[in-house]
Amino acid sequence: MSPQQLISITDLQISFGENTVVSDVSMTLNRGEITTLIGPNGAGKTTLVKAVLGLLEPSGGEITRTDALRIGYMPQKLHIDATFPLTVERFLKTAAFASQSDREQALQAVGANTLLKQSVHSLSGGEMQRVLLARALLRKPELLVLDEPAQGVDINGQVELYNLIARIRDQYGCAVLMISHDLHLVMAATDQVICLNRHICCSGRPEQVSNHPSYKELFGVPGAENLALYSHHHNHQHNEHGDIVPLESSDQPGTDDCCGGHR
Repeated sequence: MSPQQLISITDLQISFGENTVVSDVSMTLNRGEITTLIGPNGAGKTTLVKAVLGLLEPSGGEITRTDALRIGYMPQKLHIDATFPLTVERFLKTAAFASQSDREQALQAVGANTLLKQSVHSLSGGEMQRVLLARALLRKPELLVLDEPAQGVDINGQVELYNLIARIRDQYGCAVLMISHDLHLVMAATDQVICLNRHICCSGRPEQVSNHPSYKELFGVPGAENLALYSHHHNHQHNEHGDIVPLESSDQPGTDDCCGGHR
């Protein structure tokens, strides 16, 4: 793998009995790059992420990780018994490897430093997502994996959260892999989009994927004009340290060849 690559996936297949959930998936996760998985329910997104995290053994293909890769994971939601007294501080202490200074810095990074002494049960949806993100940052991750990070957050909060994720990417120089259903908003919040429906239907930059026939078929959108407000064009990229550098014309990736989506 090249120095900027953290994970390389080649011809991945995951099956449960005779049911193949993911097939022929090849992709890379690079330092300083936000990659978003989109696709309908049952498309295999969570299964693919579990394989990336090492929680599922592939049925075929190969996953190559850089040595001693540090991964921070933010779940879609967390159910905490309402009768269990738990402050944000105590919740973060469940990450026993982190110091008090680490916990305070992580909350500061996500703009939630005032929540340290609050009960987790009193937090709004957006506040809880920030706390979960802070806990993921305690590992000082090279790869940050986010499962529906804007789940349960209102539209303004979603925009703020996606902007925050981009700032964290810049600050930590990490790769980000996230699952999202916020099709319009995610187009402004990611570098690479992978449209999954058990296999990769199409992939590339947001503006490329939003114009792809398979994307339109899967999500029923008439065209990229519906996404113009949210899509953006990159005039920079990030090197292996997370620093911003000019985008070379030769670095413009294309959209992968596509086959039709499953029905």
